[in-house]
Amino acid sequence: MRKGAAERIGSARDAAGAAQARAKAGPRRPGARDTVGTTLALRSTLSRLRPGRRGSGRGPHPSLPYYFLIGATFLLIVVGLLEVYSASTVHNLLTGKPELGTVERQAVSAVIGVPILIAAARLPVRFYRALAYPLLLVTLVMLLLVLILGQVSTGGNKNWLVFGPLTIQPSEFAKFALVLWGADLLARKEKRLVGWDHLIVPLLPMSGLIIGLVMLGGDMGTSMIIAAIAFALLWVVGAPGRLFAVLTGSAAGLAAVAVLLRPSRVRRFTAFLDPTADPQGTGFQAVHSFSALSTGGWFGVGLGASREKWGSLPEAQTDFIFAIIGEELGLIGAVAVLLLFGLIGYAGVRIALRAQDSFVRLASGAVTAWLMAQVMINLGAVLGVLPIAGVPLPFVSYGGSSLLPSMAAIGMLVSFARTSDVRTGDGGAERTDKLSARAGAAPSAVAGAGRARPAAAAAGGARRPQAEREEGRKP
Repeated sequence: MRKGAAERIGSARDAAGAAQARAKAGPRRPGARDTVGTTLALRSTLSRLRPGRRGSGRGPHPSLPYYFLIGATFLLIVVGLLEVYSASTVHNLLTGKPELGTVERQAVSAVIGVPILIAAARLPVRFYRALAYPLLLVTLVMLLLVLILGQVSTGGNKNWLVFGPLTIQPSEFAKFALVLWGADLLARKEKRLVGWDHLIVPLLPMSGLIIGLVMLGGDMGTSMIIAAIAFALLWVVGAPGRLFAVLTGSAAGLAAVAVLLRPSRVRRFTAFLDPTADPQGTGFQAVHSFSALSTGGWFGVGLGASREKWGSLPEAQTDFIFAIIGEELGLIGAVAVLLLFGLIGYAGVRIALRAQDSFVRLASGAVTAWLMAQVMINLGAVLGVLPIAGVPLPFVSYGGSSLLPSMAAIGMLVSFARTSDVRTGDGGAERTDKLSARAGAAPSAVAGAGRARPAAAAAGGARRPQAEREEGRKP
């Protein structure tokens, strides 16, 4: 009997609550479906459960991209240090250099990069926007100095500035500078990006200037990545497909001319078409890269047990370090490294998609395109699906000039992941209010479904258990 009374009281309470909700929502327009209110209430509730919102006085909770970026980046750096050590010791012994000299320099760069990443992760968006123009100016000056005072590398490129024991490759910093400057430029011009003139000028002339300065030094691989950054900025901002068709055709034509103007690039391209045609000459590097990957099998020959690093594979610690990873760690280890890069790419895209700020969206998309394009160009050369371009593998290959800007870019993405959801405030509730207005329901009633009840309702709810107990005692 008590059970039946309790069930009747519960049914009456549910009916009263539903009636009260309908009274608050007010009359709905004809044709509105009954599921709209439930959908909007669920969306409002889920918007309050998203990571990154303010909790109980402890500040914003980092979202999933935050953990992906931090975890994947540091795992790649660790893998890079191990493989640089494995691939460089033999080369150093054969050339009479200190056995641990290469890995020690890479470790110093990583130690310097960690505080840079942490500091970048805590900087606000306005700092990056203020940094855009000064960094671009400094980068242009350094690129000009490379042409005047630059050091010529073994491959014939003129990419380096040497200041005593310090060696800098300004073209690596030019990537980060173009990301910040291009994102800030397009964010400022967002309301005027209707015609092609505002989309193209001054973004493409500045990108062309940077690419031209880099190409004068002979570095076509880095020029391709800079072009990818410019394309990504235009893609994220919503440039029309016809503009991309024109730009893609122009870029392909200029790339063909750049290849034909330099005999070394022609030899690389012909070796890409058929590496086995000259296995002891132009195809030597590609053939030994394939040999290293095929030797690794499923699980590899073991860390430090590579045979190709014994003078057979040139640039084993830099551009072709992935071949050593495939040989020593096998297919399983190589796929694990690819998955780590995939996590970084996913995190960058997710940050860009969820960003409410135009600069954050553009910068996140451009950084993601930069890193993923560099990964694809490097892996394409190692696997033989692209010509060899001399591009290092981010976070893994030897080189502080590549590692430090990449870590700074990851730090900026982490900053966006930490703060983008907090800046949106009640973004989920605002979208719910807009949808409820289109459905004809009262925004406050729908949004209130996921919020705390008023004090009077809470007090009434507190009195119900006592009333139920008294009702339950009645025969």
